[in-house]
Amino acid sequence: MKKLLCISLMSAFATQAWAAPDMMALAKEKNCLACHAVDAKIVGPAYKAVAAKYAGKPGAEQMLVNAVLHGHVGTWGQVPMPANTNVTPAQAKELVDWILSLK
Repeated sequence: MKKLLCISLMSAFATQAWAAPDMMALAKEKNCLACHAVDAKIVGPAYKAVAAKYAGKPGAEQMLVNAVLHGHVGTWGQVPMPANTNVTPAQAKELVDWILSLK
């Protein structure tokens, strides 16, 4: 039992350890990092600020996916976030899930 638990924990840690670099690479590829950073406001809010604002809010994931895909203005000020036509719905969901997981 201990060996199985240890393997499960190692597997979970390995998944988390690789998730952030993969998502950072995707965010960079899709030009998200031109306006956002994990810990600091650039043009748009820091990803951690987004995670804190929407933590536990029903419907937040889909609302953020829509904002990534179609653009949005008003929640974080009057600078609009443009639509991201080079991001697929699946990629938007991956990015949003990652952002919402940040602490």
